[in-house]
Amino acid sequence: MSDLAAEQAEQNDTGFARLAMVTIDCADPVALAAFYGELLGWETRHSDEHFAILDNPEGGSPLGFGRVLGYRPEPWTEPDGSKHFHLDFYVDDLEEATAKALALGATEPTYQHGRTLKVLIDPAGHPFGLAPLE
Repeated sequence: MSDLAAEQAEQNDTGFARLAMVTIDCADPVALAAFYGELLGWETRHSDEHFAILDNPEGGSPLGFGRVLGYRPEPWTEPDGSKHFHLDFYVDDLEEATAKALALGATEPTYQHGRTLKVLIDPAGHPFGLAPLE
């Protein structure tokens, strides 16, 4: 067992909570759930003007999207911009996945890390990364 795997196993033995869901704040939960549903191929469990949930078909935690009045996107377009969180996704073909995400409504910021991770911005302004599965 690797050191990291052993550390994770130890943490699981001492933890007292399990991740129920990751919820992303946004202005339009229906639209953002549709974007990520298409990106990931996940089904919508619930969707209304206040909240939407996508089920993880692999049995992991679902993704939630909650309406926040006055929502403002996080800054990312500058190298020193701050962010609250971001999601990273593995993809088989980085160029193809980038094109598909852009067609769904993502945008590509000028600033990139310069690594193999491609940073895109979802329609609500959240950064997310696409990385080749290698």
